[in-house]
Amino acid sequence: MPPFLAYDDYTAYDDNQPHTTRTPLLLIHGHPFDRTMWHPQRTAFAPTRRVIAPDLRGYGASPVTPGITPLSRFAADLEELLDALGVTTCVLVGLSMGGQIAMECYDRLGPERVRGLVLADTFPDPETPEGRQTRNAMADRLLREGMRGYADEVLEKMVAPHTHPDVKAHVHRMMTATNPEGAAAALRGRAERPDYRPLLAKVTVPALVVVGAADEYTPVSDAEAMHALLPDATLRIIDRASHMPNLERPEEFNRALKEFLARVDEDS
Repeated sequence: MPPFLAYDDYTAYDDNQPHTTRTPLLLIHGHPFDRTMWHPQRTAFAPTRRVIAPDLRGYGASPVTPGITPLSRFAADLEELLDALGVTTCVLVGLSMGGQIAMECYDRLGPERVRGLVLADTFPDPETPEGRQTRNAMADRLLREGMRGYADEVLEKMVAPHTHPDVKAHVHRMMTATNPEGAAAALRGRAERPDYRPLLAKVTVPALVVVGAADEYTPVSDAEAMHALLPDATLRIIDRASHMPNLERPEEFNRALKEFLARVDEDS
């Protein structure tokens, strides 16, 4: 029942434009994180536009649904949230799993509601049989062992080794605070994800593809392939960043996003 998701909703007010006409941002976090991963972007953009940052189903302060949570369920939740908040158009920004949810949202909402698409450190390909097995095995492990061992293992792949200790601590804290049932349900859902490549080839709104230069999970080659699929896209590679450039190199990430949003606002 909307809006059942926990979320932050920052509505911009300034002296010259009390009700800003700039396109709102919907920030979609990755796995296994929560809405606090977008703190640098909320800080940068909330003064001038509406910024909505929800905790996805099973993450942060949102309710947990055990079993399987497909990407289509996440997208339906976000549509219900936008409807409940009266948001008619937005720019979708998704990182990693959040990028795949953004693709699903675009398929669901279309260019009438999605005015721009930002896909960060993600990829559109369907799951392979090996990947499906790996994700389901990891879901079993998280339910059995909890999140800490996993968080300890992957931290240095989520962020580059030279990342500021405070950022590392934030990323580790998000991972260990995630409910294992919610994380496992999302993993099982991602294991069944469709092929988004045909969808991306038909996207009619501007897109921005962002990737950390040192990302091992979704390397630059994945971003380049995705960029080539999109009819109207810009590719930005963030140096000295891994899988979470929005936290590792926020100034560079925000600069790319600001330039993209200026174009979207001009076209809207």
